[in-house]
Amino acid sequence: MSSHLSLAELDDRIAVLRGNIRQLVEQAAAASGGQNEERTADRIAQQAAELDKLVAEREALGRK
Repeated sequence: MSSHLSLAELDDRIAVLRGNIRQLVEQAAAASGGQNEERTADRIAQQAAELDKLVAEREALGRK
């Protein structure tokens, strides 16, 4: 699972992902139409999965 990032790099990537998710949620709220909503939901899910992975990695790094 390790991506060999430093704690600071993990924190930066986590912040970026959280910002991406926030923007995607705002876009989803503003957009209408099934296909757009589905595409945005898929992107949110992908970003959330990456965020979960990085948060777990950061927590594991912090325990060392």
